[in-house]
Amino acid sequence: MDEKRLEFFRSLLNEQMKELIEEAAKTVNDMTITEGEFPDPTDRASWESDRNFLLRIRERERRLITKIREALARIEEGTFGICERCGEEISEKRLEARPVTTLCIKCKEEQEHLEKRGIT
Repeated sequence: MDEKRLEFFRSLLNEQMKELIEEAAKTVNDMTITEGEFPDPTDRASWESDRNFLLRIRERERRLITKIREALARIEEGTFGICERCGEEISEKRLEARPVTTLCIKCKEEQEHLEKRGIT
């Protein structure tokens, strides 16, 4: 992959990470509510349910940040866009859709097929 395309993916990944970190910071600020603000137990239960859902989303985003950092490291190492299983190039179309991917579409399909059969 040429340097121009690598720079495109580097910029894309950095922008995604920036957005995820900003959302995480908002979540922390929004969770500074105190128990005394909910005189009604139903309101409190609803708020806790919403908060737990939001925390699950943020956990998924945290894992995505880790994958983004790994993808950025692969760009620096010169291994970005190369399938970790077969060593072939990952199509740019796939990388544009999922820039953190480490498998080409063929290997990913094979992996998913094995997972469905209970073989990992």
